Amino acid sequence: MAEEVKPFEILLIEDNDDHAAAVKRSFRKHRLENHITHLKDGEEAMNYLFRKGEFEDPLKSPRPKVILLDLRLPKLDGLDILKAIKSDDQLKHLPVVVLTSSRTDQDIEKATELHANSFVVKPVSFDKFVKLMDDLGYYWLGYHTSPLG
Repeated sequence: MAEEVKPFEILLIEDNDDHAAAVKRSFRKHRLENHITHLKDGEEAMNYLFRKGEFEDPLKSPRPKVILLDLRLPKLDGLDILKAIKSDDQLKHLPVVVLTSSRTDQDIEKATELHANSFVVKPVSFDKFVKLMDDLGYYWLGYHTSPLG
């Protein structure tokens, strides 16, 4: 009897719909079983992560295997979200990939200090962005190993 494959939960916190669509397309292309929850602002992301409001039910806010986090978000900055994740005993083990347009040393240093697992700058070219998503998909969905399964 074949073992049931559980979806790989991905939390995408991204306010740019075009970037979110490219991420979803790329991961779908890899044909790996996964489920992407896309949130468009920092406040909504915090509610999801800390199971508040509409996300109180754990079935509506399953813990992701990886978080893709933009830094420049409406309502609450991505660095504030990263700090909250890495300061919480129940969330700090979650891998967070900062996926942003920012190339500033200050953002890179701050994300590193806050224990981001990776910092990836989005290329300006859409084709290069799609290639980057392919590479990220291969790594996080295919090669990355976590003690959490």
